[in-house]
Amino acid sequence: GVVYNYNEEGIHRAETGWEQCISIPLVQPDMFELFQQWDELLEEFSAGEAWLPHRYEEHDHNCYTYALAFINSVLTAQGKRQMSKSEFTEKFVIPQTKKASKYITLHQELTANDFYIVPLPDQEKQC
Repeated sequence: GVVYNYNEEGIHRAETGWEQCISIPLVQPDMFELFQQWDELLEEFSAGEAWLPHRYEEHDHNCYTYALAFINSVLTAQGKRQMSKSEFTEKFVIPQTKKASKYITLHQELTANDFYIVPLPDQEKQC
């Protein structure tokens, strides 16, 4: 898909360059209608004056602020309570970061010790 991000040059949309990022699922499977509107909502949100390049500030008005502000705008539109930075970090960012860290550590250990992974015989039949 397209990754939206915000930095000192403003809003960017990229289809490549984010292959090593961590994806954090935010839309629940039962909210298909929101999933279909997501791109439109994100495009509309990104056009706001708050995300002009000159407003960028490394510590207080950055890409994290942009992502959280968008999420909170969706929550507000749904009549739900907004999340603080610490709540969003604890509920969504930290759990995904822990999973990624475990995966990276395991991958590094396997690679460093000349191991490789092959499917079990039963799994080969299913493919």
